[in-house]
Amino acid sequence: MIKILLVDDQIILAEGLKSVLQTCNDFEVVGIAIDGVEAIRMARRFKPDVVLMDIRMPVMNGVVATKHIKEYDDNIKIIVLTTFDDSDYILSAINNGACGYLLKDISAHVLFAAIKNAYEGDTILPSKIARKITNAAMFVSNDKEIKLKKAFNVSDKEVDIIFMIKDGFTNRQIASALKLSDGTARNYISGVYSKIGVDNRADAVAKIKAVIYGDQPPQTEED
Repeated sequence: MIKILLVDDQIILAEGLKSVLQTCNDFEVVGIAIDGVEAIRMARRFKPDVVLMDIRMPVMNGVVATKHIKEYDDNIKIIVLTTFDDSDYILSAINNGACGYLLKDISAHVLFAAIKNAYEGDTILPSKIARKITNAAMFVSNDKEIKLKKAFNVSDKEVDIIFMIKDGFTNRQIASALKLSDGTARNYISGVYSKIGVDNRADAVAKIKAVIYGDQPPQTEED
């Protein structure tokens, strides 16, 4: 049985969603929260497996609530379920620990599958949302791209990956955003590490930021 917490300030919609979810014997709705603060409190009380989190709510929005819940218990899977597909919301939610982002116009069977997949550890990003993330990752100035290409001799796709690494995307989220298999994404990321001259994420981020923001020049083989 997958325990689910619903978070939505529109109580009528939340009650309707609860009724839909209760038609599946695999789900148990443990509560409904109407804002981010209540969501944090109820997550600690009921310890749900999956949280369906709205974004725009009074008192505390869903992005901030996601961050606090994940800090409390990283095992809780949080899927953003909202009407807004703004890339800033998407990136903020994922960077703060959400494992997926769904729009409320999806069908019940798609939602059921997404909850089960999230519970199993998958990243939930429909193609429309994945395109938003890809476009947001690619929306960087030519100056920054030129700096990265000159410093590390990377391809356009590797530049996309570099920006997602800098923004805190996991390997699986990078794979989903760029529509790559997990193995292919890992190979790309390993190649990026090799070109940057590092063997771990923290050092990669430090070197990437140094090039982008001009903190210090990257070390090269000629140095």
